[in-house]
Amino acid sequence: MAQETQSERSEQTSNYLVVGLGNPGREYRDSRHNIGFMLIDHLAKRFDLSFSRLESKALVTKGAYQDRRVILAKPQTYMNLSGQSIGSLVRFYKIELDNLMIVYDDVDLPMGSLRIRPAGGSGGHKGMQSIIERLSTDTVPRLRIGIGRPPGRMEAADYVLQDFTKNEAPLVMQMLDRAADAIQVYLSTGITMSMNQFNPRQEE
Repeated sequence: MAQETQSERSEQTSNYLVVGLGNPGREYRDSRHNIGFMLIDHLAKRFDLSFSRLESKALVTKGAYQDRRVILAKPQTYMNLSGQSIGSLVRFYKIELDNLMIVYDDVDLPMGSLRIRPAGGSGGHKGMQSIIERLSTDTVPRLRIGIGRPPGRMEAADYVLQDFTKNEAPLVMQMLDRAADAIQVYLSTGITMSMNQFNPRQEE
C-alpha cells in the first residue's frame, strides 16, 4: 500500500474507512483503551503511510490497497464522542456502512483474542455506543480486540486507562500483527472471510 496518486484516486472503485478508537494525548498513548489507535498506527506503518492532516476531528491518512481507496482514521474527540467524528467522515467520503470497520478494545474478551462482527450492540463500550447513536444503526462492522478482565476488584474504567505492562509487550505486538492481517483480509475478500479466518473456532 502506498500514498495514493491522482491517477490511482480516479481508478479506485470503493472507499473503505478503517477507524481505531482511543483517547488523544500522551498520557493515554499506551493505555489498553487505546488499542484501536495502536492498530491504526500499526497498519499505517505496515502500509508506509503517515498521518499529516486533521479532518472531521480525526487524524487521517489515505492510500490505495488493491482496487480500494482506504482511509485510516483516529478520532480526536475522546472516546465517548467518537460518533461525532466518524459520522462526519462517513458522510464526507460517502462510505457505505459495509465498508466501515471500527476497531476497539473489549474487556470481556481474553487478552489477545479477536472478534469480528458485521453488526451488534455496543456491549457497554461508550465509544461504540456513540457511533451507533450517530449513525442511527447498529449494523456497523467492528473488530474487537481482547484486553482481558481487570484483576481483583479493580474497576473496568480504571483498568482500561492503565498502560500495558512490559511483560505484555510481546503479546501486544502479536495481537496487533494478527489484527492488521485481519483488516487486510477484510479489505481484500470481505468480512465473512475475515471472520472465518480470525474469529475463535467456536464463533465461526
